[in-house]
Amino acid sequence: MSSYPPSHCGIGEYTRMLVASMKSVSKDVEVTVLADIYGDGRAWYDGFAGTYVYPTFIRGGGRLGELLSALSEVGGADVLHVQHDYSLFGYTEEILRIAVRAREEGLVKKVVFTMHTVHHPYTNEVKTIEFQKRLNLCDAVIVHSHLQEFELRNQGIIPHKIFRIPHGTLLNPYLGYPRRELLKDLGIKEELIKGVLTVVPGFLKRDKGLDILLDSLKILGLGREELTLIVAGEVWDRSVLNYLSGLEEVANLIFWEKYLSRDEILKLAASADIIILPYRNVRFYSVSGILHLSMGSMKPIVGTSVPKLIELYQNVPRLTVPPDNPEALAEILGWVAKNYDIVVPYMSSLYGYAVRTQWPRMARRHLNLYARLLRSES
Repeated sequence: MSSYPPSHCGIGEYTRMLVASMKSVSKDVEVTVLADIYGDGRAWYDGFAGTYVYPTFIRGGGRLGELLSALSEVGGADVLHVQHDYSLFGYTEEILRIAVRAREEGLVKKVVFTMHTVHHPYTNEVKTIEFQKRLNLCDAVIVHSHLQEFELRNQGIIPHKIFRIPHGTLLNPYLGYPRRELLKDLGIKEELIKGVLTVVPGFLKRDKGLDILLDSLKILGLGREELTLIVAGEVWDRSVLNYLSGLEEVANLIFWEKYLSRDEILKLAASADIIILPYRNVRFYSVSGILHLSMGSMKPIVGTSVPKLIELYQNVPRLTVPPDNPEALAEILGWVAKNYDIVVPYMSSLYGYAVRTQWPRMARRHLNLYARLLRSES
């Protein structure tokens, strides 16, 4: 159960890649997606992932009560896997209560939750802590990072129920393509690119850090002829637009406001010299899907040492800087631009992590977990 394309949601893209990868590594697995309602709400077959998609609930936690009927209509399942995020299912315990009821009624044998967002006690949403403490009702809880794993342990989740499976990584199929062809596909004129090409991709939310990036570029002082900055993504918080005029003054800015498909993100990353992820801190633990798309592109990535980018920090700490520190960000951007031949080999540990977390490998870990849970059935 998850959001799913064409819904504009990173978790939906994650689910689609996971399902497609599971189907590719095991011809026997059957997957049905109970998705959020988007568009006309009709059931459809996704040929890319090889699965049927049944729009069932409304994003934000609406119509969750239809889950039991939907499960009954598709003949039940061995495993009900909920790709949980509070933006999808709200801040109540309803989705957990209904999932457990589905198990009690024999519609499913096991209940698995992937917690894409884990809140800690400093959260502004206190209901999330109460919800997370009840995750022991699940048969297994999947998280993506060490921070999420140990936070749930500290909140009383039984350790042997927690499984850390990293976010999957897609190695960029456009590496080696001529930049001019990639830019042409993206509708960006090659003659607009001047100097070092830097890219800030993905949803433009409040934590994107464009204000920090603006201050850092002012300090760096490269100028419009030496630095091109592409900021691309769907705007989720209009306040981030306040920084665009300032960015136009300190860099050759190309602003592309649209929901980016996976291919568009990959082509942007493949065309970039440097990918910048200047995130601000937030009061919960998650990991960045944009980071995984970026690190599969084998380009230098500069980011902040926030929980969302913990994998970047663990693998290439010299390319991360404290959040809300434009001076440090300016210094590292300047160093990367001047020492590109040194930086790329330094990134090898992150590239190795990208290879180790390829989607087929993560899919096998999910399938092995399902099999383990079903074997333990009494």
